[in-house]
This record gives sequence, structure tokens and C-alpha cells, in this order.
Amino acid sequence: MKNLFFTLAILFANIAISQTHQITKHNGEQLDVNFIKNENGLIYYSFNGSAEEHKISKYAVSQITNKQTNQTQKISDKVIVDSKSDYSMVTVLSQEKTIGLKQAANFTGVSTKTKGEPPMANKNHTAMRIKTKSASNGYPFVSIIEKDGKYEAVAYVY
Repeated sequence: MKNLFFTLAILFANIAISQTHQITKHNGEQLDVNFIKNENGLIYYSFNGSAEEHKISKYAVSQITNKQTNQTQKISDKVIVDSKSDYSMVTVLSQEKTIGLKQAANFTGVSTKTKGEPPMANKNHTAMRIKTKSASNGYPFVSIIEKDGKYEAVAYVY
């Protein structure tokens, strides 16, 4: 009887610490992980046998599948930017939300300054110019850092 309980305890412990989810990224890569949570545009997970928490941008993830129930949760759609006219599809991300995306290019320049315009309008004009440039090169994501009237933008792909 003790052996039966011991065997069942080991079996349940093994199931509890096994990798329970599969993350499918937009680039086709699949990760077997223990899903923790989806919060603030980031997916948190850990690998088998590790308590260390990892994170990845929701924009890099297509779906998460629960291996035990075979239930799939869609996380994000793949964005395909083909031309300059697709600038509205380019997403501006904070640096933290680019985890899991590949850096493709850097753009630098001077921020837009129009006399009589409020600072927010100038920032929007600069972002529009960067998004248009990113779209014309086929990059669906961009991160913008502005300092002292200049900007540095980093474009990302899947």
C-alpha cells in the first residue's frame, strides 16, 4: 500500500513539474515551457526544472497551447508590412516589449519641430516619419528613443 502511494506521489509530482505548455512564435519556433502569466504585453514562463522566470513580447508569440487539454489560446496576429503605405500597421514598442523580436535596423535623425505646435504633436510627427520609414523597409515594429531633439529608432522583425 505504501508503495502504491509512493508511486502515485512520484507520478503526480512528475506531471506537476513537467512542461505543460507550448509557445509557438511567429517565426515558427516552438518552446516547451511552463506558462506563468500574460500581463502588460509580456508572456511570462519558466523552463522545466527551473524556477527562473523568463519573458517574451506578446508580439513575438502566435499562440500558447496547453499540452494536457490541447486547448490553444491565440496571443497575437502576424503583422506583414509590404510597403510605405502600410505605415499604420507598424507598432511603436517600448524597449522592454521587444524581447523575442530580432533587431533589424537602426535609424537616427532629428526630431520634428514645427513652430507653434505643442510638444506632443511634434512627437507624433516624428513617430509618423519613423513608422513610414520602417514600413517602406518591411519592418513591423519599431522602438524610439528621443534625447535632446534627436532620436534613435530600432526596427524589429519576427
